[in-house]
Amino acid sequence: MLEIKLTQGGKRGYAAPMNTDDAAACLEALGNPTRLKIYRLLVRAGDEGMSVGNLQAKLEIAPSTLSHHLKALILVGLVTQERQSTTLICRANYNMMHSLVDFLVAECCADSAFPPARHSRKRKAQSTSIV
Repeated sequence: MLEIKLTQGGKRGYAAPMNTDDAAACLEALGNPTRLKIYRLLVRAGDEGMSVGNLQAKLEIAPSTLSHHLKALILVGLVTQERQSTTLICRANYNMMHSLVDFLVAECCADSAFPPARHSRKRKAQSTSIV
């Protein structure tokens, strides 16, 4: 079961190292193209997040469809929501994102006699469209 804890400022953070079941649930949620687009938009938005209305406008999808996809991302802890007056703000949970990435690379090449050379994370800017 996924353990979520509240961190300073009420933001959700991952309480323990991620296990296989939790990682699979996160990857399953991100395995839908629409949810992946939503998540990438929220990651790009940074800590300020993005309103549901702006997400809907950028993705050009019905409110009920957006709500369905956001629910799946929220259930696994990848996205949080906060109501600010009449506006619902969505944010990527960066702690969860980092936990997932850490889980995926934790044992990279652990059993290899010749691990691959480390590549710089800096790459030439690639033109990848989110929507």
